[in-house]
Amino acid sequence: MGARDISRRGKLALPVSVIIPTHHRPDLVVTAVRSALRQDFANLEVIVIIDGDDRQTTQVLNSITDQRLRIIDLAIPVGAAEARNLGVHEAQGEWVAFLDDDDEWFPHKLSRQMVAARQSTALWPIISSRLLVRHSQGDSISPLRSYSSKKPVSDYLFCRSSFQDGPHALQTSTLLMRREFMLSVPFRINLKRHQDWDWVLRAERVPGAAIVVLEEPLAIYRAPDPSPNARESLSRAHDWQFSMDWGSDMRGFFSAKAYSWFLATECASRAAKGHASVKTCVEIARRFLFEGCPTPRSAAILAAFFALPSAWQKRARDLAAVKVRLHPARPRKKIAALFGMEL
Repeated sequence: MGARDISRRGKLALPVSVIIPTHHRPDLVVTAVRSALRQDFANLEVIVIIDGDDRQTTQVLNSITDQRLRIIDLAIPVGAAEARNLGVHEAQGEWVAFLDDDDEWFPHKLSRQMVAARQSTALWPIISSRLLVRHSQGDSISPLRSYSSKKPVSDYLFCRSSFQDGPHALQTSTLLMRREFMLSVPFRINLKRHQDWDWVLRAERVPGAAIVVLEEPLAIYRAPDPSPNARESLSRAHDWQFSMDWGSDMRGFFSAKAYSWFLATECASRAAKGHASVKTCVEIARRFLFEGCPTPRSAAILAAFFALPSAWQKRARDLAAVKVRLHPARPRKKIAALFGMEL
């Protein structure tokens, strides 16, 4: 492991360390890094973990002269979860925040969250926010539902408030917490999907932990390209079996209602897209009915994935998205003003 380590030049404690894992996406990670360095909360460091040999990304990042940037090159890839864990160990800050290499932050993301963190009376505050989701057709705010500390966090993650609501609750690029907490509750490695959900579900159970979700969207999430020629990310893979196995392993962290929603929105949708067998669909439906607590809305979602042709499903999603998508022709400054943001 090699590092360009230029933040250890003094004894001044850094409040926040920003950790960005990346691999072979130089153009995207530069945008992410610059959005972190442009924060109006200036007392920070940005640690980029290059996950395996990637000379182009190293060269591009070396052209950024800001001394708050640290680059750590890993000779052997370890995966995004372990790269984040390594970044936490290297961090100098009291607090750590995560940013995916294809996402970016609004300039006041950290300052808003640090105010909330310092106002919290919890021993281990976990600060998140909504997202601005960037689609090829336009932008939308997600999730629509509000977080309530009186309900299990699994309900916020999986129970949709409407058919238009999205899955983007507590996404990695929105998370900020104490470094000490992350050292005791690291990301679980060898998970090819659901890493953020897995961490949040486990973190909620730690005594003294409290989740705060700011209503304002503070990060920009780039939705995967839906075109057939686009590179398919792990989050879009049709591997229903992995999702169902993960959900079964983590069943004790779900409320009964949330578990049914998870089976409907994640497992049933992936099974349908992957043209799974009738036996698979019956098993998902069985768990949905008898191991969870179905609601009329979650049952309708499950039935839609299994009964409607994929073209009809896409049409229904597009019609629903119209109600929440911000039209791309509208000036971005006007969009930002709706939510008190500055672009």
